[in-house]
Amino acid sequence: MEKELLFQKISDSVVEMEDELVEELCEKSLEMGIDASETINKGLIHGMDRVSVLYEEQEYFLPEVLTASFALNAGIDILKPHIKGESTDKHIKVVIGVVEGDTHDIGKNLVKIMSESASFEVYDLGRDVPLADFVAKAEEVNADFICMSTLMTTTMAGMRAVIDDLKAKNIRDKYKILIGGGPISQKFADEIGADAYAVDAASAVRKMKEMAHA
Repeated sequence: MEKELLFQKISDSVVEMEDELVEELCEKSLEMGIDASETINKGLIHGMDRVSVLYEEQEYFLPEVLTASFALNAGIDILKPHIKGESTDKHIKVVIGVVEGDTHDIGKNLVKIMSESASFEVYDLGRDVPLADFVAKAEEVNADFICMSTLMTTTMAGMRAVIDDLKAKNIRDKYKILIGGGPISQKFADEIGADAYAVDAASAVRKMKEMAHA
């Protein structure tokens, strides 16, 4: 089997939530001598990116996303011991939560799943998070990123408050701030001084990787 065809089959198997087939194909990739990191990126992560698109298009919902992530992780478990050298991604620490006053957490959960699938170390504060908790947790775990989301216009100001809190403590430069959610825009991110805005989970993970390796 050609390498690119194998990657496509792995990607398809993640989308189709076929755990056992993912495991079988990842074993096959090792037998073929394909670099484990390449298989993860071009097969497994590629499949999860497609799942994210299906979720955004409302063809998949959270149960399908979770099940697909189980298939992805089954493949990662097989490939991880064969990764050459240390992956810098595993050292990326992310504090994530839905800002105080909002209990909508499906988008946040998807970013969490995708981040963990990319081997980030994720600290999930949940929903309706007291604003001070974002900074406190980031300081406790020495995080790289603080990710905040909301689906309500009434709670958007909480994001600015967290950034202002960081400035007041003279630690704003220690963290990259990523925000997202229905009413959030790049314009709003610029206004409050966030480092990045992500329209979906896949772009959130992609932007964090780019910023971490910049």
